[in-house]
Parts: sequence; C-alpha cells; structure tokens
Amino acid sequence: MTSEITLFVNPTAGRGRGAHAALPAASALRAAGYSVRTVLGQNAEDALARARAAVADGTGALVAVGGDGLVHLALQAVAGTRTPLGVVAVGTGNDFARALGLPVRDPAAAGRLVADALKGERIRDVDLGEAGGRWFGTVLASGFDSRVNDRGNRMRLPAGRAKYDLAMLAELAAFRPFPYRITLDDGAVREVEATLVAVGNGSSYGGGMRICPGADPTDGLFDVTVVGDCGRATLLRVFPRVYRGTHVEHSKVTVHRAATVELAAPGITGYADGEPLGPLPLTARCVPGAVRIVGP
Repeated sequence: MTSEITLFVNPTAGRGRGAHAALPAASALRAAGYSVRTVLGQNAEDALARARAAVADGTGALVAVGGDGLVHLALQAVAGTRTPLGVVAVGTGNDFARALGLPVRDPAAAGRLVADALKGERIRDVDLGEAGGRWFGTVLASGFDSRVNDRGNRMRLPAGRAKYDLAMLAELAAFRPFPYRITLDDGAVREVEATLVAVGNGSSYGGGMRICPGADPTDGLFDVTVVGDCGRATLLRVFPRVYRGTHVEHSKVTVHRAATVELAAPGITGYADGEPLGPLPLTARCVPGAVRIVGP
C-alpha cells in the first residue's frame, strides 16, 4: 500500500465539526508514518471529481471526514475499486459508521483507528446497495419519510433539523398511505397501500432511527421494511418506536429479505443515505463486498 492517504473532508459537517475533525485524523495518520493529502472541493460535484482523481492516482486509502452525505460521495469514488475507505464520522447522522461499529463524533479515536487498521491491514469487504446509478451504504427511503425530506429541502427557514420537524408536522396534516408495487428478487408483484418502504443495507437512518433493525451490511441481502396503511394516530404511536427498532413488532409492519428490490409509487422520491436519488420507480440491488472498509 502506498504511504499517501487522502483525507476527503466536508468542512461544514456537523455544524463545523468536519474542519476541526480533519486535524486529529491527519495527525494520527502522520504519526503512523503516512503522508496526508486533503481534498475539499468547491461543491459536491467538484469534491467527487477530486476524490475519484485521488483513487485513480493510487492513493493508499480515501478517508471520509464528515457525515453520511460525505460518505455517500466517497462511496461513489471507491465502490468497485481496491481502494479502502476510512470513516471519521462527525456529521449529524453518522448512520454508516454506526452500522459498522466505528467511532462516532470522536475524531481523535476514529483517526487512530484508521491509522492502526491501515498499519495492520485490517480491511473488510462490506456490501453496498446500488440504485438509480448511485451506490448507497445505509437505507433507501421512500414514502412518508422521503416526503418529509422533500418538503424540508424546499424550506429556507428555520435552519437545521428544526425545519424537518416542521416538515413532518405538515406532512402529517396531509398524510395518506401510498399505492406501492413492490417486487422482490424477480418474484410476484406485491400491490400494497403503505406509509413507507425502506430498503436497508444498514440498519438505521436519520441519526439512529433503526428502521431496518436486522439489516447486516455483510450478508448479501437487504432488509425491506414495509409500514402498511397506518392512519395518523397509528403512525404517531408506531413511529417513535423506530429508535429502538421495536416498530417491526407492530401488526402493520412487515419485513422481507431480498437481494433485488423494485419499488414503484406515484409522486414519491427515493432517498439513499439521506441524498435524493430521483422519483420512483427505482430498482435497488445489493452488491456483496462492493467496498473495502478500514475498520476494527
């Protein structure tokens, strides 16, 4: 492995934690004998182009310093290559790091782990999802949760998470289940009224909401959580249980396992790793061992 490591940094992640987190991560790598190059980028497109160039130039590892949005970008650069990905998780959600048992919001510990793991060649193959021409590491969301994202993204104020809380209240006021067509592994088409359908490579989204609590990113399969035709009152009772993962015990919730999932529903946008993929229909496939992760 080359001794040059690339830090892929989102300076605004976690309300500015990204910029500060790059320092202890770089220090840990340099202390282990690596030279460090930092990639920032003027915007997401420019940052991804720079990350891909670093991978093409043979960097020893790409280390994403930020949240799930930056990890999502990093996956587009390293998936399907031999370049390993390290994660210094300092964003708001950090669900990819949670799924893999990596440190969260502790950049010094994460930097040391990456440095030590690279020295010891502790690198493991992890599955990824692919949909709409994009790789994803955690959850492909569709339905009520993605409508909240749509509305929140259109709002200019308030800033931060508060606007998504307001967006959720607005979507609840207009709530209705959506007509889905779901196909698992080229099987029979399921036509259902559903509140949401989540396709999980990892178990959580939204900063620890365990929507697919049994998902394992090393088993070659998605966990597909279908929340059925809940009314508003039922949804308000069931949804808070998602933080413990016990929502799957409710009679309106079913869980399936599949390597390929086709979703169709009118007026619904698919989001993966919190990033918009585009309108349904979408086909997601689980790709075993698609990325090499520097880890414990």
